[in-house]
Amino acid sequence: MDIQITGRRVKVTPAIEGYVREKMQKAERYFDHVIWGQAFLSVDKNTHAAELLVHASHQTFRALAKSADLYSAVDLASDKIDVQLKKYKDRLKNHHKPHLPTLLAAEAEAAAPRTTQFTVFKQPVYPVAPEEAAVEMERLGQNFRLFENKDSGHICLVYRRDGDSYGILEAVRKGK
Repeated sequence: MDIQITGRRVKVTPAIEGYVREKMQKAERYFDHVIWGQAFLSVDKNTHAAELLVHASHQTFRALAKSADLYSAVDLASDKIDVQLKKYKDRLKNHHKPHLPTLLAAEAEAAAPRTTQFTVFKQPVYPVAPEEAAVEMERLGQNFRLFENKDSGHICLVYRRDGDSYGILEAVRKGK
């Protein structure tokens, strides 16, 4: 990465230059192809300011930090750049378009006819009263019980409803 360091009302010593380069090269942890970086260091009375610019992956990131010390201003600006880069990289990772083979496989799976599988239980049906069918269902630990209503002769199904009540489905022929 090409890094330019500019000092405004401050002399950029080799120690400061090395420190700024070290902090700005941390940006390469997030992107392999960081194009360039710029650092503007300035002093106004008792305030030291560091402005860092990083251009990576068609995006430019900027952070400005002020502190009583030049090194801590560079640290603060570097931390701000790191947060921006991490957030941008996460956004790229989470919002990318799916690859074409994955998309085609998903469409093919959705277009394929789904087969529904059934499990068949055979249950003998005896003529009993609905109360007796409910007692038998509870005794066997079932959720429902098929029976023939001894009063009407219809095939019925008793099931447990919410609470302590029961429901009965009665089969009738269409048209009756």
